[in-house]
Formats: sequence, structure tokens, C-alpha cells
Amino acid sequence: MIRFLSLPAVLIGLVPAVLSAAPYDGVYRQTANAECALIGVDGGSVRIAAGIFYGVETQCQMTRPVDVNGMEATLYTMECVADDQQWTERAMLMRTADGGGLYMIWDGYVFVYSLCPEGAP
Repeated sequence: MIRFLSLPAVLIGLVPAVLSAAPYDGVYRQTANAECALIGVDGGSVRIAAGIFYGVETQCQMTRPVDVNGMEATLYTMECVADDQQWTERAMLMRTADGGGLYMIWDGYVFVYSLCPEGAP
């Protein structure tokens, strides 16, 4: 016999993945002079909202969060799409020491983003 999960059960299963990105939700400048209102373009900003990372012409669903032992950091499986390509990578997110930014560490790359002021898109 085949059983199907009810919609509420499926939604409850998705809640941890969505809520886990909430500590990092915000708009972040790629460079010191980046425009906070320009999201997803070179020289603009990136955004994390509701478990999705919006990068330069890329969107990544932030899934399977794991707290990093002994650090205020989270390791995510990033399920990404850009143009007609899809890929999966791991990335670690961690707030900067002063709380005014974000470190995003991919395999071989570290990005430091400054948090845009409240009210940015």
C-alpha cells in the first residue's frame, strides 16, 4: 500500500530548513561601495531570505543546516540554479565578530559581506 504525506506534514518538515537561515537573513554588500537596492548583479548586493541565497544571477536553496561545533556558524547544503545549470555545494555561514557582516565560506573561497542598513530591499 502506498501512503502519501498530508500537506501539513510536508510543511512541518520544511519549517526547520526555512527557519534555520533566519539568523542570516538580510541584504549584504559585495563591496564597500555596492548599492543595497541592486540585488543579484555584479557590483550590487546579495540577499538571504526565507532559506534562499540570492547571489549574482544565482539562487541557492539553503538546506540541511548543521551547527558547527564550537563556533557560531552553520554549514548548509546549497542547492543552486543559474541560467540552465543546477549544482549542489556546501557552504558555511558565520557572522563577523562585530555583527555587521557575514562570512560565506565555499570550498576554496571566502566572501566577506557587509550588512546593508535596515530597510534595504
